[in-house]
Amino acid sequence: MSWNDWGERTTRRPANGIKAQGTFGKTWWAGRWVAALEQLVDKSRLARGRSYARSGQVVKLEVGPGGVAAQVQGSQVKPYKVRIGFKQLTDAAWERVIDGMAAQAIFAAKLLSGEMPQPIEEVFRAAGSSLFPAVAGDLTTDCSCPDWASPCKHAAAVYYLLGEQFDGDPWLMFELRGRTKTQIAAALQARRAGAVPAEAPAPVVEEAPAAPLPTDPAQFWTAPSAVPALGLTFQPPRIDALPVKRLGLPSFWSGPADFTELMEAGYRAAAVHALRLIVEREE
Repeated sequence: MSWNDWGERTTRRPANGIKAQGTFGKTWWAGRWVAALEQLVDKSRLARGRSYARSGQVVKLEVGPGGVAAQVQGSQVKPYKVRIGFKQLTDAAWERVIDGMAAQAIFAAKLLSGEMPQPIEEVFRAAGSSLFPAVAGDLTTDCSCPDWASPCKHAAAVYYLLGEQFDGDPWLMFELRGRTKTQIAAALQARRAGAVPAEAPAPVVEEAPAAPLPTDPAQFWTAPSAVPALGLTFQPPRIDALPVKRLGLPSFWSGPADFTELMEAGYRAAAVHALRLIVEREE
């Protein structure tokens, strides 16, 4: 019988623990994090960690640049201290990654709206790196418990709760790899600005005196016969309700339904209606 098995039978149940909210990772990127763990960590350790995460054994969880600090209640009176370190990407690797993200505007748009774009793994792979843990050296764990295995069940519980943290804030993944949201957003903005050539100043053209307004009210809303017909075009947005996702839930909203989902449906309906109007006009 190992220390790990003995501790399982005498675990204390804290009243103020952080309990997992159902499945570990609702978004694709949090799910990818869990899948990466299952490739690197012993399955029995992960099973015990899941049990700890669901029962609220983690009483403190702090995520910062380069690592995670947590406290997990075990068999002792004092919670065990857990530290998880993430391998940092080099500055050169980050430059390559940011160059790859800047090549497509959709990366910045989705990240700023709180979504992780799925091609992100390809960008890291092309830069010779990985966003998610790929080898054992990408993660280091330390726990004050007497279990000699690494990671122990206490660290495994923190691993799973991290998945829920990533659900709400995908930028945490970048921060743990060495770059904050502010740093990446500023770098993307600088690259995108540099990719757009500066427009030559328009020549100054003296405008002819404006024609007086018609005196007959019946002609006020009519256009001169020489004005050509205006063509209409419309391109549906790549991300529905982007302003709403950037600004967050408004203070006036108190309905039971999800505000963002309602706005996404409204944006899609408006886009369909706009396209229908253009088609009808052309017919």
